[in-house]
Amino acid sequence: MTAMHFLIDTVFNLFLMVVLLRFWLQWAKADFYNPMSQFVVKATSFAVNPLRKIIPGFAGLDFASLLLAFLIALAKVSILMYMQFHGWALQPALIQSVLSVLSEAFSLLFLVLIVRAILSFVSQGYNPIEAVFQQLTEPMLRPIRKVIPPMGGFDLSILVLIIAIQFIQKLLIDLFI
Repeated sequence: MTAMHFLIDTVFNLFLMVVLLRFWLQWAKADFYNPMSQFVVKATSFAVNPLRKIIPGFAGLDFASLLLAFLIALAKVSILMYMQFHGWALQPALIQSVLSVLSEAFSLLFLVLIVRAILSFVSQGYNPIEAVFQQLTEPMLRPIRKVIPPMGGFDLSILVLIIAIQFIQKLLIDLFI
């Protein structure tokens, strides 16, 4: 049962991250023609496009992607709940789904920041993934750089943001669990 739980959790979380990345790419107005952006759009359009006919975007936010993310989390939580307890309850499933979306959003941000930091050390020249990650994270890093400027060639803003993300995650866990 543990192996099946792991497999279901992993598959749903990976797709949830891709859907959240689609929302983030559109919110940040990242380069749509970048190969990574194209992958995300193609991997999620089969599910997002029908929802867009029902739920339009507003003010640059793609609410269809957010709804899809919630529905994916709800499906994951429901399956796991049924497997573990042989039953299902609406209120805990809804709460766990929202928490799952938030958790995966923070995990995605953490992952993007780590990959961006590593790529800044090893990439030479133009890298399309690094360009998209810069477009995604720069709005969050810029205010931190105003307070803590790069020192001796080291940009500590990514580290500060990672610590802040970890703090918020732990705070949410303390509040809701």
